[in-house]
Amino acid sequence: MQSQQAMNQYKAVGVQSGLESASPHTLIQMLLDGALGRLALAKGFMERSNHEQKGKAISSAISIIGGLQGSLDLDKGGEIAVNLNALYSYMTERLFKAGTNNDIETLNEISGLLEEIREGWQGIKAEVGG
Repeated sequence: MQSQQAMNQYKAVGVQSGLESASPHTLIQMLLDGALGRLALAKGFMERSNHEQKGKAISSAISIIGGLQGSLDLDKGGEIAVNLNALYSYMTERLFKAGTNNDIETLNEISGLLEEIREGWQGIKAEVGG
């Protein structure tokens, strides 16, 4: 038990250090990865009928998507920011329903959308040489 606590503390320090040194681009990448990870967890919990953990994983994914949505600059981001804002709202709405209805297909749909955003985000980094 004590070694598990130590491992969790070590991981927390590692994540904190990574956050402190990450570029804004990398932070968004980390959020996208985090949301995808939470959806994968939710799917597994859903398949095992673990409703409590499924709900926590979906709530966490929704929170991360809310953070992504909150980071958008709708004034400077133009059409892309407006479209992402609408897409993030759609994802949030669909995830609420997926959790209520135990709908794995919706989790897969949202994961696919996040993967597309993630790939585009990686392309932006490659394009600017980051």
